[in-house]
Amino acid sequence: MHVIFVEPAFPRNQREFVRALASTGAGVTGIGERPVHELDNDLKGWLGGYEQISSVCNEGELLETVRRIQSRGWVDRLEATIEAHIQPVAHVREATGIPGTSPRTAFLSRDKPAMKEVLRQAGIACAASTGTDSADEARRFAAETGYPLILKPRDAAGAAGTWRANNDEELEAAIRDSGLLDGASIALEQFIEGHEGFYDTLTVNGQVRYEFISHYYPNVLEAMRTRWISPQLVTTNRLESPDYMEVREMGARVIRELGIGTSATHMEWFFGPNGLKFSEIGTRPPGVGTWDLYSTANEFDLYREWAMAVTGGDPGVGPTRRYAAGLIALRPEGDGAIRGYSGIESIQERFGENIIDSHFPGEGTPTQAVEAGYMANAWVRVRHPDYDVLRGILDEIGRTVTVHAG
Repeated sequence: MHVIFVEPAFPRNQREFVRALASTGAGVTGIGERPVHELDNDLKGWLGGYEQISSVCNEGELLETVRRIQSRGWVDRLEATIEAHIQPVAHVREATGIPGTSPRTAFLSRDKPAMKEVLRQAGIACAASTGTDSADEARRFAAETGYPLILKPRDAAGAAGTWRANNDEELEAAIRDSGLLDGASIALEQFIEGHEGFYDTLTVNGQVRYEFISHYYPNVLEAMRTRWISPQLVTTNRLESPDYMEVREMGARVIRELGIGTSATHMEWFFGPNGLKFSEIGTRPPGVGTWDLYSTANEFDLYREWAMAVTGGDPGVGPTRRYAAGLIALRPEGDGAIRGYSGIESIQERFGENIIDSHFPGEGTPTQAVEAGYMANAWVRVRHPDYDVLRGILDEIGRTVTVHAG
């Protein structure tokens, strides 16, 4: 089995997919943007070959490189796990006859308005939405749908480049800031009131092999805009609860309707006064090191399970569901540079047996903006057999630890 893996070195957890593929006995050729001498020795050991190109999103260059690799020997799979790489890799797959996620599925998992239209026609509840490159069309959509609205790039991931408009004045500001007046094409959708979570799978031949459900506290848009909040991302070990059946059923329907075959998936959902609503899905793993949480919470190697799925191997022992696990992001009290911490010793004494790992940048490290994400500054990851106790531990860490900066 020979697998080409796109961009094995960045971000850092990409190397875990290469490690897992190599552990199955597969030959792995990497295509990336870094020179080979910048790859660490372990990564170079897992790779049977490596090709550097200027951009893995440049379809022409990627296609030429894949064909060059094919000229040297058979290629069974061409894989990518980063949002921006999914569509160009799908087009190259089609051009080279390599199995995997199709261009149609890749497009629908990236273009939010088209995705929602397909699913809405299939009877899956979604927010009202549209895609446009016209400011006048955006204004008409607002008049017909009402506020609040969300505006984002058509292929956005998470809360990146996202605006909320509560009135006409804020809509005009979002139209200006989004580049719509300069010809950008954006997605507009009705803001959904309710709790936000996500449903992730490893899907094999269209069937869910492994599934996970996680929660945001608070919702992502608020978390990425509010400094004083120490946001949490928490995965539950109560998947068999009847409360989650509707989410699991919706996730399986979405996977079927979009034609997802063998792939990781990451699906966002909302639940509120109007029931369960689909938000979006990607044919990729979630970000923020969430697969690491899934692996440690369930005492198995999800990366290797993915590699076995890609190479056609048998599944392993599966998740134990023994633990719930979570990440809490700890924001600096101000912009500038890290000046120190208080409360770290206290949480180590109280919760050390539950702490999986943590990251506290050293003094003098420049702070990152709030919107840079959950792992941009300090963070702690924790697990516990009881989901409610875990939430309490995360809350207490947020109350106890202060990141001093200025």
